[in-house]
Amino acid sequence: MPPHNYPVTSAPVLSPHRKTAILVTCCLSLLIVSMDSTIVNVAIPSIRVDLDATPAQLQWVIDIYTLVLASLLLLSGTMADKFGRRRVFQIGLTTFAFGSLLCSLAPTVEVLIAARFVQAVGGSMLNPVAMSIITNTFPGRVERARAVGVWGAVVGISMALGPIVGGLAINMFSWEAVFWINLPICVVAVVATALVVPESKSQHVRSLDPIGQALAVVFMAGLIYGLIEGPELGWTDPWTIGIFAVTAMAFASFCRYELRRHDPFIDLRFFRSVPFSTATLTGICAFAAFGAFLFVVSIYLQSIRGYSPVETGLMFLPLALGTLLFSPLSGRMVGRFGTRPSLVSGGILLAVASTLMTAVDEVTPIWQLLITFGVFGIGFGMVNAPITTGAVSGMPRDRAGAASAIASTSRQIGVAIGVALSGVIAGSVIAAHPDASSASDMAPLWWVAAGLGVTIAAGGIYSTTRKSLDTASRVADLFAEAGEGPLASSTVR
Repeated sequence: MPPHNYPVTSAPVLSPHRKTAILVTCCLSLLIVSMDSTIVNVAIPSIRVDLDATPAQLQWVIDIYTLVLASLLLLSGTMADKFGRRRVFQIGLTTFAFGSLLCSLAPTVEVLIAARFVQAVGGSMLNPVAMSIITNTFPGRVERARAVGVWGAVVGISMALGPIVGGLAINMFSWEAVFWINLPICVVAVVATALVVPESKSQHVRSLDPIGQALAVVFMAGLIYGLIEGPELGWTDPWTIGIFAVTAMAFASFCRYELRRHDPFIDLRFFRSVPFSTATLTGICAFAAFGAFLFVVSIYLQSIRGYSPVETGLMFLPLALGTLLFSPLSGRMVGRFGTRPSLVSGGILLAVASTLMTAVDEVTPIWQLLITFGVFGIGFGMVNAPITTGAVSGMPRDRAGAASAIASTSRQIGVAIGVALSGVIAGSVIAAHPDASSASDMAPLWWVAAGLGVTIAAGGIYSTTRKSLDTASRVADLFAEAGEGPLASSTVR
């Protein structure tokens, strides 16, 4: 039986085989969380038919998950540092498995949405905690870089497998099968965690900030709720106006409260750095485009073009391969040339692919769709790598984790906004039946996505100017003057 009495303030000495086993165990959590996003999107048309779901309800099936994930990522990381990473990781796996089981048994779309909420609570305890476990397991710079490289490769692999595995599961069984897949993986991961992962905690745990956390949740939930329900309620409906008013007040109160708090939930001083602010904006823009793309194209391919779930999964393969192949390439480019080339080229490719999508209709040739999907995947892969780099540039080492977590949160917020905007702009496509001819109604959404790509490219240029880099240096000096640790090295230029 493996020892469990390691010191919790430092990493235990582990054999190479034990480290590999820990890395594999952590990557299992990444596999199910990353695969879940693409699998569920492929299942959306089947869920709509079987559960008689409205367009808004379909959006909530996706957005309740990303919204809860975004709300709890930072809290889960703090809880793991305080109460033990292995313990929180196992709780997350168990909760995620239970939520997946509830999803597969959901008799109505309302129950499915509630089950997705439970699933997201578990999911929030997986990736950030797993990354903390990896960081604690691989203290050396070289071995840690290799471990993170494997971690990144799993993201691409899971994205490539997700649509295909999901399509096969739906064809062979039903949409419920996309949630069954998580169950055996979670069981294996829970057992493996108990056997090979030593318990660890942080020496310095940030205090909880329940008020800041609550205000952030109200703001994000209000924004997404207003965007999803606004088209059905009416933009001038008193309830819609009230929701957005509460959202605005929550945001203002959050900023005011966090600026006055000694140990805030989110340190707003980070945003004085233009590279950090741009990284956050880039995460929102890139993942909003990505979330809208997966959601709407899945419906277009199955409901308008009549493709099966398996065929839909295969159609997404160029998107996944583009992301898988170009994400590591972009990472190497960032290390050598800084973030500008990756952000500019990635943003332009996203804009080009989105512009090509504006011409898509009911008879667009398959080869044209595949090329467009591939270009979108390449652009998305190029943009993803510099987000974290830009976020942590110039930050003290003990704040780099918090900065990276905010960047991760921006990705989830982006997906939620992208899915919500899909209903606002292309609601007729989401509600389409197999005999509908409404593909042209997608065009405004793709023009918005093209604008997001242009925003990313422009941000890549502006955030790497000398003036912008000086703002990162001033923020670094601000933390240094406060005695908050040595600075993280900057690779943004």
